[in-house]
Amino acid sequence: MKFMDEYRDPVAVKQIAEQIHRITTQHWVLMEICGGQTHAIVKFGIDELLPKSIELVHGPGCPVCVTPLEIIDKALLIAGRPEVIFCSFGDMLRVPGSDKDLFSVKAGGGDVRIVYSPMDALEIARKNPEREVVFFAVGFETTAPANAMAVYQAKKQGLSNFSILVSHVLVPPAMEAILSSKLNRVQGFLAAGHVCTVVGYKEYEPIARKYKVPIVVTGFEPLDILEGIYMCVRQLEQNRYEVENQYVRSVRKEGNTHAVRIVEDVFCVVPRKWRGFGEIPQSGLGLRKSYRLFDAEEKFALKDLQIQESTKCMSGLILQGVKKPHECQAFGGQCTPEHPLGATMVSSEGTCAAYYRYRRVVAHV
Repeated sequence: MKFMDEYRDPVAVKQIAEQIHRITTQHWVLMEICGGQTHAIVKFGIDELLPKSIELVHGPGCPVCVTPLEIIDKALLIAGRPEVIFCSFGDMLRVPGSDKDLFSVKAGGGDVRIVYSPMDALEIARKNPEREVVFFAVGFETTAPANAMAVYQAKKQGLSNFSILVSHVLVPPAMEAILSSKLNRVQGFLAAGHVCTVVGYKEYEPIARKYKVPIVVTGFEPLDILEGIYMCVRQLEQNRYEVENQYVRSVRKEGNTHAVRIVEDVFCVVPRKWRGFGEIPQSGLGLRKSYRLFDAEEKFALKDLQIQESTKCMSGLILQGVKKPHECQAFGGQCTPEHPLGATMVSSEGTCAAYYRYRRVVAHV
């Protein structure tokens, strides 16, 4: 508790906010790439402490939110099969597919189980050799090492009844997609500290140079975020475009080399579809050929399934930082956490969920 209080100290928060006011002379648009940071910004009113000339927009920092509809529908098809035990983290169960969600499959008799680790799913496969056990492997670089280890162990132990439905995405290509878009307004980034804890931040340096944007690796507490904003604005005011590390207590430039090694052994970089973006080249992870036995899409012949995204939900524009939740006509009315139109409203890291929970605003009509 003392550790947390240290990074929420109101005196320190006030001091860094005052420093940001002192150095800001122009209008700047910054984007955080982390759903945890988004929730902290909205919950603690961090944006309201800033000069009016600093605008914070929210990026695709929620892995559940950027999972495309067709992956959700593939999960639903697999989970509905009688021979399957489908395992997932709890935040995926209420994400809507084309016509239902995983909770609906469970209510209809499907064996859908919430687990806290892919290793839990591996243990279920070990105890149920007559069943096919599938783990829904969703996430950024952060969760990739644990999922890679589960597959590695499944192969080592000969558990051919275990597989994963992969929807892993990589942050740097998404940042490039945002910066190269005609709709882009972002001038600086707060990079996700937990992602960089795993992979480091060397990959961000070419992006900073190419697009002339400062990128600051940032933590999740109020003081972390304000310091990250201060470092980013200071660079912009000084006409600098570098990668800096605010989150020094957890992040090293090279990341966690052991975690990176297991990921590279099991996964390879592939094109990946993102909700709201479409396909981004080299932006995801897929299983290497030597581990294809554990690919649920291949095992259940779902590689070719294509699903069109719904036009009812504007989460794509929200994930790109072009719109904010209260600018959607469905926000808080047709779309609520109990009856979500998209993942950004139901996910615990979703931008719409943050605004609904902490900053209820009547939708613009």
